Order: sequence, then C-alpha cells, then structure tokens
Amino acid sequence: MTNSQNRNLTYEGTHFLQKKGLSYDGGTYSLEACLMDRRFFCKGSLYSALLGYGPELSKKARMIDSHVHVWKHTKEFPFAPGANPPDFDISAEDLLQLMQANGVSCTVLIQVIHYRWDNRYLLDVLHRYPGRFQGVCRVNPEDPAAPDHLSELTEAGCRGVRLSPDATAKSDWIRGPLMRPLWRRCAELKIPMTLLLPASRLPDAAVLIDRNPDLKVVIDHMADVPAGDVEHLNLLLTMARYPQVYVKISHMWSLSHKSFPYPDVMNQIVRLRDAFGANRLMWGTDWPILGSELSYSRRVSLYRDHLGWLSTPEREDILYRTVQRVWPFGFE
Repeated sequence: MTNSQNRNLTYEGTHFLQKKGLSYDGGTYSLEACLMDRRFFCKGSLYSALLGYGPELSKKARMIDSHVHVWKHTKEFPFAPGANPPDFDISAEDLLQLMQANGVSCTVLIQVIHYRWDNRYLLDVLHRYPGRFQGVCRVNPEDPAAPDHLSELTEAGCRGVRLSPDATAKSDWIRGPLMRPLWRRCAELKIPMTLLLPASRLPDAAVLIDRNPDLKVVIDHMADVPAGDVEHLNLLLTMARYPQVYVKISHMWSLSHKSFPYPDVMNQIVRLRDAFGANRLMWGTDWPILGSELSYSRRVSLYRDHLGWLSTPEREDILYRTVQRVWPFGFE
C-alpha cells in the first residue's frame, strides 16, 4: 500500500469508524492500524471488506460457484406432483450466460426441490455440458432403497447427495435407522454428503460423521445461522473438529440484519475462518433463490470484491480451491 493510499484510507477509515461509532478513546485509527490492533480486528476487517480493498488475486485465480439450482418447464422433465415452481425458467443455458458475463468458470448444481427425487433434468445438463458443471442429487431419505438409488445416480454422473432435515419432528428421520446405510454408501462411493439443515440439527449430523470420519460433508448456508445468534454459531464452530467438514458461506443476504455487503455476517465469517480455515470454506450464489433481493452479479461481486480482509491465498481458497477439494474440476 502506498503512502498516498494509506493517507486516503486513514481519512476514509476514520470517517467510517466515527460514523459507525467505532472510534476508540476519542482517537483516530488508520485502516492498517485497525487491522493490526486486535481490539479492532473485526471492525477493521469489515471496513476493508466494505471498500473491497485487498491483495490482488493471482493470474490463475478463477471463480467456481458451489451452489446453484436450475430448472425448466418442459414435458420432458416434469416437476414433482404437488410442486409449486416459479413461473419462470432458470435453465442451464440461462446460467451459462450469467457465468460468462460475470467471470464464473464452473458451477456445482444442486438438485432443486421442484423435482424432488427425479434427477433427470440435472443429469441431462451434466451430460450436455461436461466440464462446466458438477451435480449434487437428491434421494428420498425415508426410502430403504435410497443407497442403491444413490449408487445409480453416481454411476449416471452425479457427484454427491443432499439431505434437508428441518428442525421439526417430521425430520427426525435424520436420527433413524435408514441414515447409517445411506451415509455408509456415500462414503463407499467417495462422494460428498451435502446438508441443508438448521444448526439445531448439527448434533444429529455429528453422530453420523463420527461413524464416517473420511466422508466429506458440506454444510450449506452456514447452517442458516443468522448474524448475532451466538448460541447456534457456536454449534457450527464446534463442527470444525471434524477435518472433513466444509462450510458454504452462502446466503449472507438472508442471514444479515444489515444492507449489502452485510458487515454483521462478515464478522461471522471471520469466526468461521478462524475455526475451519479458509481451505474449508467456499462461496456460492444459491442462484436464483431470493433473486428479487439480490442479483446474480451482485452475489458474485460480494465474494469477489468484498473479502479484502483475507489474504490472497485465503480468498483463492474460498473462490475456487476449496470447492475443488470436494468437487474436482481439474484446475490448479
């Protein structure tokens, strides 16, 4: 950072801190001082993230989105009975245009709930666009044949399965006898288990992780822990004890009480980085969920331009290296 840049940041940083009520003992702090002073580490980090300042990424850096849903209204791939999909399409072709316009190289597709256990559209996309996508399927967790279905879907081209227990008693199947063979099959196939679940369900997941210590497990959307929820954040942080557990730092826009770029959730990500390491965190747009609240391009910008408080290797982990540890795309 040049002296001129530092003077500008000192002025802007002081103004920001004073505006936000973060001045200390009536003093003024430059951005660099805030970053170095542990009393202001998170606050200085947030300012850096808000401005988008940070070390430049390497020329090899790229962006791989860990979480997108696609669907298309077509007789060839009907939605599940009782499904209520939006009246618009988010096809693979739509997504590829967005990816190209925003510098996203590859994407992990997550089977959308509109199709439930029918993964044919997902498989069709994977077969038509090899190398651009990897796919995470769904199987019925209450079906005793789910492990065999998972094997079939893996052979057909999927890489990973998603389970979605909620906090209610109707999802107590996560504690039931059908989980052990399904998780064991996932481990045998060497594909990741992806979990959309509230933090209150993490202890249930931990029981199964204990039985499958080599299985890669990905927790979606920071376990839906909202900013400021210390109790549930601590539950998520305890999962760092498992070296094969990864976390998507997605859905910041729905977990925050602030406006873009969601500084209160940035504080949460600092805690997750400290516990898991950036090499077990990954970004994701979750496009097009809540698309009216935040565009695809803004979601990409959030992670590309507003994580300046991280080092270059950490940012590159989150943007593309971590996801490749779970879903290899063949990039360095």
